[in-house]
Amino acid sequence: MKTPPPSPLEQPHRAAHAWARYRRIMRWMMTITVGLVIGSMILLYRSNGMVSIHFYIATALGIGFTMLLASALMGLAFLSSGTGHDESVIDPLEDEGAK
Repeated sequence: MKTPPPSPLEQPHRAAHAWARYRRIMRWMMTITVGLVIGSMILLYRSNGMVSIHFYIATALGIGFTMLLASALMGLAFLSSGTGHDESVIDPLEDEGAK
C-alpha cells in the first residue's frame, strides 16, 4: 500500500494564499449575486406588479442561495485543483484497470 504524497495545502503559506484566493472569489460572487437578485426583483416587479411580499422574499432567497451555493462549491473545486491537492490523492482502483 502506497502512502499518499503530502498535500500542498499542508504548507501554511500555500494554504493561506489558496484560502485568500477563495475568499476573493466568494466576495466577487457575493457582489454578482446581490446584483442579480436586485435585477431579478426589478424585472419581476415590472412584469407582475405587487403580487405578494412572500413571493419576492422566496424568489430572492432562492436565487441568492442557489448562486452562493454553486459558487462556493465551484470555488472549492478550483481551490483543490489549483493548489495541486487533487494530485496528492492515491486511487486504490488504479491497479485494477490494467486487468
